[in-house]
Amino acid sequence: MPILYLIIVGAAAGFIATRVLDMRTSVPMTIGIGMAGALFGGLILRLVGSLFGFLGGFVGAVIGAMLLIWIWKKLSERG
Repeated sequence: MPILYLIIVGAAAGFIATRVLDMRTSVPMTIGIGMAGALFGGLILRLVGSLFGFLGGFVGAVIGAMLLIWIWKKLSERG
């Protein structure tokens, strides 16, 4: 069940993050970005201790995905 949860939250977070930052990606890439963002953002929010539960995990996933997209865009501009 945790894997299904990660995929669902990752897909939603990736979708929101890619639309907010105007990045068009495929569905698997969007889910991957969201899942990575969920792991990254969830870790940060747990360390900070500001939000907990489903809402905190979702917010962390969106923030983490947006951060990863921003980093990706900055690195791709260099090349």
